Amino acid sequence: MNTTPMVAIVGRPNVGKSTLFNRLVGKRQAIVHDQPGVTRDRIVGTAELQVDREIDLVDTGGLVPGDDPLGLNKQVFLAVEESDLLVLVVDGREGLVPADEQVWEHFRQSGKATLVVVNKGDTRQAQEGFTEFYSLGAGDPILLSAEHGEGIDSLREAILGALTEVPAATVPEDASPVAIVGRPNVGKSSLLNRLLGQERSLVTPVAGTTRDPIDTLVEAGERHLMLIDTAGIRRRAKVSDTPEELAVMMSRRQIQRAKLAVLVIDASAGVTSNDLAIAGTIWELGRAAVVVVNKWDLLDEEGRERLDLSMPRLEELLADPLRVNISAATGRAVEKVFPAIDRALTAFDTRLGTSEVNRLFAEALRRHKPPAQYGKPWKAYYATQVSSEPPTFMLFANRTLKRADTYRRYLVNSIRRHLDLPGVPIRLVIRQRARR
Repeated sequence: MNTTPMVAIVGRPNVGKSTLFNRLVGKRQAIVHDQPGVTRDRIVGTAELQVDREIDLVDTGGLVPGDDPLGLNKQVFLAVEESDLLVLVVDGREGLVPADEQVWEHFRQSGKATLVVVNKGDTRQAQEGFTEFYSLGAGDPILLSAEHGEGIDSLREAILGALTEVPAATVPEDASPVAIVGRPNVGKSSLLNRLLGQERSLVTPVAGTTRDPIDTLVEAGERHLMLIDTAGIRRRAKVSDTPEELAVMMSRRQIQRAKLAVLVIDASAGVTSNDLAIAGTIWELGRAAVVVVNKWDLLDEEGRERLDLSMPRLEELLADPLRVNISAATGRAVEKVFPAIDRALTAFDTRLGTSEVNRLFAEALRRHKPPAQYGKPWKAYYATQVSSEPPTFMLFANRTLKRADTYRRYLVNSIRRHLDLPGVPIRLVIRQRARR
C-alpha cells in the first residue's frame, strides 16, 4: 500500500500537544500530564481525517531553544524533517509569548507547510487574544480546545487542505511487530539505533528517558519488522511520579501489540527480579521472546559466570529462548539479533497438519503412561492445532487436566522438544468428551 502523509505536532512544552494528539488519534496513546517535558520522544499514531483518508500523526517533545543536554530538540527536528506538514500548537490562554516566537523561528527554517493551532480556545483569554497569533506570519490560526474537542473538525479540514500529494511508496502489510523491552537504562534505545543505523530513539544515560513507544519499519532479510521501542518497565512500587506510572502501563500494551518481545538484559546486573517480572508478562501474553544480553563486553570471566548462574530461571520462564550477547555501545554481535528474531518468529507461526499433531501426542502418550484418577486412567482421543502465533493445540480426552497438572506440562514440553520452538509459548486446550 502507499505510505500515508506524516503530520508532526510541534511547539514549546506544556501547550497541549499530547492532548491534541490523543484527540485526533481517538485514543489515549500519548502520555498527558501537566508537567512540562513529559513527552520526551516521538510517538506515532494514525488519525482518520475523513472516511478512507488517514495520516500518520507524530507527537513530539516540547522544543526548548538553547541548551539541550539530553538531545531532546534533536528528536523534534528529526520528526520535522520526516514530516509533510507541521501543526504548531500555542497556548491561547497565555497569549503569544517570546518562547512561541523563538520556537516558530526554528521551525520556519525547515520550509515545511505549517498550521498554527491556538489551543485552550474555550477560555476568554484565548478568544480575546486570538488575533495576535497572526503576527507569526504562518497563515490563519485555528482556534480550538483539544481537551473538550471544540474546533477539531476545522483542524481536520485544514490539514486535508494543506497536505499535498505524497510520493507513493510501498509499505508491507505483513510487517511483524517486535517490541524491545526491559528495565530502564539497559540499552533498549541504543540497541534500536544500532539495528536501524540511525538515531531514531533518544539515547542518554539518564534512566527512564524513553517514556513513549516509537514504531519504526525495518527490512531484515526477507522479513519486514515493525520495531517498537518501549518505555523501561519498572515495578509499580518503584514508580513515584504519574508519567512513569503511565509509561509502565503503556509498555505492557506495546508487548500486547507485538508478536515477539526482545528482552534486553544488563549483563553487569545479571537477571534481576524485574527482568523475571517482564519475562512473566511476555509469557502471560503469549508472545515469543528473544533475550539480548547487553554490555557483554564489560564483563570479565568471573562476571560472565555470575551471569550464567542467574539465567536458568529466565530460561525456564521463556522456554529456552534464543540468547544473543551484544554490546549496543560498540555494535558487537548486534548483527546476530535479526537472525534470532527471524527464527523465533518462524517458530511462533508453526502450523501442523492434524495427522502430525496426533502422531506427536501419541508418541508422548506411549513414552509416559497417562495418570489415573480414582482407578480410572486418563485417555486422550484425538488432537488438532487450532491456531498459531502462538501454536495452540486442542486435545479431546475423557477428562480435563488442571493448568498446573504435571502431565499437562509433560505433554507441552514433549511437543516443544519435537518441534524446536525456542522462546515460543505453546497453548494446550483439553476438552472433555465422552468416547462414542
